[in-house]
Amino acid sequence: MIISSLLPINALREFLKLESASGIILVVAAILALIIYNTPLAGYYEFLLNMPVEVRVGPLYIAKSLLLWINDGLMAIFFMLIGLEVKREIVDGQLSSLSRVALPGIAALGGMAIPALIYVWLNLGDQVALSGWAIPAATDIAFALGILALLGSRVPVSLKLFLLTLAIMDDLGAIVIIAIFFTSDLSYLSLGLAAMSLVLLCLLNLFGITRIAAYVVVGVILWICVLKSGVHATLAGVALAFAIPMRAENEEGESPLRTCEHGLHPWVAYGIMPIFAFANAGVSLGGMSITMLLQSVPLGVAAGLFMGKQIGIFGFTWIGVKLGLTKLPDEMNWSGLYGLSVLCGIGFTMSFFIASLAFGEEAHGYAITARIGILLGSFLSAILGYLILRYSLKEGADLKE
Repeated sequence: MIISSLLPINALREFLKLESASGIILVVAAILALIIYNTPLAGYYEFLLNMPVEVRVGPLYIAKSLLLWINDGLMAIFFMLIGLEVKREIVDGQLSSLSRVALPGIAALGGMAIPALIYVWLNLGDQVALSGWAIPAATDIAFALGILALLGSRVPVSLKLFLLTLAIMDDLGAIVIIAIFFTSDLSYLSLGLAAMSLVLLCLLNLFGITRIAAYVVVGVILWICVLKSGVHATLAGVALAFAIPMRAENEEGESPLRTCEHGLHPWVAYGIMPIFAFANAGVSLGGMSITMLLQSVPLGVAAGLFMGKQIGIFGFTWIGVKLGLTKLPDEMNWSGLYGLSVLCGIGFTMSFFIASLAFGEEAHGYAITARIGILLGSFLSAILGYLILRYSLKEGADLKE
């Protein structure tokens, strides 16, 4: 989740509190799913997620399991929130100038490329497994902020803002990956209707329409068209977000984008993300062994998150600074940056989401082992990242030169 540096410090504190609380709820939801899935209640868990849910209006109908409604429907709202935050940052915040983009941009590039390369290297020769190359490239910002919150006031503002801005680039990367690599057989009729919906959204913006309800109505139509087109439906949320106006009709009015963003935050943080975590974290731990963990998929995911993230983010940043392409912000030191790089290995919800796209029903076994790798890599990253930050921020060691 992203926040503009131009917001008042009180708004920043409220935002961070919200995300930290969300991280705790995510942990509880994931643990609850693991407990249920490894007890006699597992059958009820599967029954609930596989329960068919159908919406029909005349000849138009959408019939999916509850799990797919969560992954395609609720996650579209999550990505809409991401789109709102990204647009705000481009207009007024951390992405409004090249100098602000350079450091987190370089870090995000390494933080996505190196984990993916590690996964591919460990899964060469298995074409099905290679479909999961993007799983370790994602970062769960809610969890990372939750860990930072445990360190209290010792965390400098520059480190928090770096993490938040890095998340912008990470989210943008995830959107691009989903758009390019997770598109199935296309329905050109549905794509045409989706394009018409996009044009209508742009016209609403162009003619200064600021009523959010108008955008939501067209956005729902857009989501249905994109869902039917073969392009992943979550991208409709991003497109809708970019169409919502940033400016109000007059100077005294409230920004429609900010109103929508602030309204969605609690629903996403306390509702949508915990529901998604609960629905996707159910993994059987029975019969788990070292041999299973060393299989190429879970090992590739865990190594990509735990090793790839810290190597990519810290390594690319160090190279960028040494080459004079960018510089560390004030109050940030190398050990603190390294701890944050490790912390970004918490993939969790975003990694679960990409795994659900990479491995469908025909590769269910791969999806299960990928979840195990996500849990392992995220757990190791959270523990080590916290310990490094606790020591480095307390001691103030390795200050930048």
